Order: sequence, then C-alpha cells, then structure tokens
Amino acid sequence: MDAAAETAYLPPVRDPQPGMDGAAAETAYLPPVRDPQPGMDAAAETAYLPPVRDPQPGMDVSAAETAYLPPVRDPQPAPGAAAETAYLPPVREAEPQGAGAEWSPPTLGGNTLRAVDPDQARAEGRSPIIDPGPQSAILTAALGLVLAGSAALGHYALLAPLIALQALTAAGWFRLNGMWPARQGIALAFAGALVADGAVLAVDGTYGPGAIIGTLGVWVLLTLVLQLRSHADPDERMYGLMASVASAALSIACAGFLAADGAAVSTGAAAVAVAVFARALPLPTVPSVGVSLAAAAGAGIAVGGLTALGAAGALVGLVAGVCALVGLRVAAYDYPSKFVHMTAGVALPLAVAAPAVYLIGRVVG
Repeated sequence: MDAAAETAYLPPVRDPQPGMDGAAAETAYLPPVRDPQPGMDAAAETAYLPPVRDPQPGMDVSAAETAYLPPVRDPQPAPGAAAETAYLPPVREAEPQGAGAEWSPPTLGGNTLRAVDPDQARAEGRSPIIDPGPQSAILTAALGLVLAGSAALGHYALLAPLIALQALTAAGWFRLNGMWPARQGIALAFAGALVADGAVLAVDGTYGPGAIIGTLGVWVLLTLVLQLRSHADPDERMYGLMASVASAALSIACAGFLAADGAAVSTGAAAVAVAVFARALPLPTVPSVGVSLAAAAGAGIAVGGLTALGAAGALVGLVAGVCALVGLRVAAYDYPSKFVHMTAGVALPLAVAAPAVYLIGRVVG
C-alpha cells in the first residue's frame, strides 16, 4: 500500500482560493474574527462579560468588590458567644454519669416513667429499676393487714386472701418476665398453689412443709413434661420452663402462711404491710430502706405483744421486712409496666416473706 492509502479516509484538502497566501489558507475554515467597534480599545476583549457597575457614592472599594454577593444577615441578638450558634439546634446538657444507675426513690404520685423500648432506654443509660410506687404499696398493705387479721381467726379464714395472693403471684411473675399472654403457665402455677393449700389443710400441722415441698416437686415434673411436648424453639422452651417453674414455686410457697403458726403469720404480714408502705414514702434510698426495716421491726413488736410471740415478734417483723424489700426490688426490675406493679409489685413482698415467716416462727415459737 503506498503512502496515499494511509490518508484515504482523511477529508480532502481543498486548494486555496485564488489570491490567498499560504498562511491564510491554513485558517480558512476557522470562524471569522470580528473587528472591534470603532472607538473600542482593549475593552473589546471583555465585551461579553457582565458590566461592572461603579460603586455607589460613599461606598469604599472593599464594599464595592462584594456588591453583588448575597447579603449576610446578622444573627439574632444573643448574649456572648451564643450569637455564633443562633441557627444551630439546641444542645441538651448530658446527665451526670452514673446518675441513672441508682435505685430511684418513690414519690407520692407514683412513677410515671414507662420505657417503650427497653433496649433504647439501656442505650440512653437510664436505670432499669422503676419502683412500684404508693398505689401498689397501699394494695400490699391492705392485703397484708387482711392476712394478719384472718390468721387470727383460723386457717380457713386465711384461705380466701391467700388464694388472691397466689393468683396475683402467678400472673405477675409471667408478666414481669415479658411473657404475656401466658394463660396456660398462669393456670398451671395457680393450680399448683391450690393443690398445695389443700395438701397443707389435709395433713397435720407438723407435716405442712412436707406437703408444700411434695407439691412443688410434682409440679416441677409436670411443668417439665408439658414443656417437652411444646413445638416452640429450644431457647423459647427453656425460657418458658424456667418462668413456669419459678412462678409455680412462688405461688406454692405462699402456702407457707397456712403451715405457719397463726401468731407468726399475723406478725409477719403486718410487718410486710408497714415496711412496704414506709418504703413508698418520698425519701432517699438509704434512709427509706432504714425506715422500712425499723417500721417492720416495730410492727413485729406491736403485733407480737398482742399474740404469744411477745418481744420475739421483732425478729419475725425484721426478717419479714427484709423479704418485703427483696420482693419490691424484684418487681421493680427491667422497666416493668403498670400491670406488673399492680400484680407482682403487690404480691411478691408477701410471697417472698411466706417461707421466712414459717421458719422464724418455728424458731421463736
């Protein structure tokens, strides 16, 4: 292929027009350059730029240079350096570190904080402890006083408030663990409590603890069999098994009031009522606990003096008061709802105190 073939696809080069020199022919296809208008000097080079206006009279040169920039608005009047952040969103002050980790003191109006999302509340550093407050304390005190008065009348008079306590315990424990609705588990735990009550009433008072422990053992096996027949996930079945066993154990343990001596039951129930009510007073945590235990011991002395316990009622009252505070602490854990406070918050102080009342009553009686 000769040299002409290499440029076969290039556009043809036209011969220059007659009279056109070589340099003009090289720029023959460039757009023509217009001559400036007469009287126009070097400003013709910027003829298509926007005109620059002269500064207004009294305007200095620096202001004239920024005459076409958008105006800068002054911030709203604010004291000090706050004017510099007038358009920024307000910054909230952070709470002191560790302030939300304490056991929040109760108030007369009750605790109105209800965390919708516990994970978010944990991420924000809020305390998971929400005390039941005075409403549940009044119900606990009323139920405790009813138990104390019924115990003085006999075992069968004690049976009605005891069944109410066992029903609240069974329902409140499942809700406290976030398992709702759990009708089968609640019914199973409540049925175990009724069987324990019947067993205690059927045997002699000496064998009352054996009847309670035997009923608890049978109910643990029954709960285990029912959970093994469940088609839920293994983790969910294990969680349900533990909640069912704990609910049944607490409900059945309430039957300890039937097995205990009537004087010990009256003293312990009255001490729980006074301790829970004192704990609901708007006091700081440490003084509130001290006042509650002192009030429980004082109630034990007062009620013990009316019964056969005498001064030994102070020990029964003090132990019952400690159990009542433990029950309140459990019912206040992990962002509980108002339903938990009205069930577990009412029942757990008395339910936890039932075995202790029986044991201490046997020791001092």
